[in-house]
Amino acid sequence: MANQNLFIWHELVTPDQKLSGAFFSELLGWDLKEVDAAEFGTYTLFQKEGQDVAGMMNPTPDTPGKGAYWHSYIAVEDVDRCAKHALELGGKVLVPPHDIPDVGRVCIVSDPIGAFTYLMKPV
Repeated sequence: MANQNLFIWHELVTPDQKLSGAFFSELLGWDLKEVDAAEFGTYTLFQKEGQDVAGMMNPTPDTPGKGAYWHSYIAVEDVDRCAKHALELGGKVLVPPHDIPDVGRVCIVSDPIGAFTYLMKPV
């Protein structure tokens, strides 16, 4: 992993995907592709020249933060170990490690003052 960008995915959480999607797609020249995310509703992929560049979703009950915001996923070798280590360092595990089929293993941790990030071991 040393030779790659460890920030591997960017995602917009918004209560209004239509409005946010229209704004960012027009601003950045991105196309939108909606996919069914089962119980989570619609997940929207932002695409540039047919390539996925970011995602967009509605808030879920586990989503930290308020309002609309962008967040990033950081690649790690072992999500479970990082979650445990976050606790040892005085942080919190906001969403425990879990698998997302065909995507990878993820969790959400925060530092001692509340800055949170998503950790991911991609498939």
